[in-house]
Amino acid sequence: MPHFGLMNTEDSFKTEEGAMMRARLHIRAGRRRLRQDKISSGIVTLYDALLFAMESYIMSLDRRKGLDIREGEDLKDDKTLYAVLIRSGVLDGKFDYAAFDKVVEEQASGEMPGYDYRWILEGVESVMTQLGVMPFDEASLPPEDPNTF
Repeated sequence: MPHFGLMNTEDSFKTEEGAMMRARLHIRAGRRRLRQDKISSGIVTLYDALLFAMESYIMSLDRRKGLDIREGEDLKDDKTLYAVLIRSGVLDGKFDYAAFDKVVEEQASGEMPGYDYRWILEGVESVMTQLGVMPFDEASLPPEDPNTF
């Protein structure tokens, strides 16, 4: 876990700042893992980063008020949350979240040598920028624990 020992894991579920920190730690670690050809773990790490970026966004009551949330929608469901963020104009919808989710599910069977992940990294970074997670100064994050490499 890229955040292990660098932050209180409980904070990532309870506070906007904690979720934002976890998203940033995971985007950093996901990029590193992809560069190391650890494609499967890099993709899963980016997935976690994206989930916590969306969670961080909706933890703000002011931002949440501006969302077009319809009756019965469960914002704990990542696909629903992504759709709400698009419908509300927060995200442009250009990233194919369904295809990304499918890759995440399929990669569970093991590593993905040679997989062209560029569309995923570009898409995740675009969504992260739209959510206000990026850009950020990596030097402001706690140093990575080599045990997470």
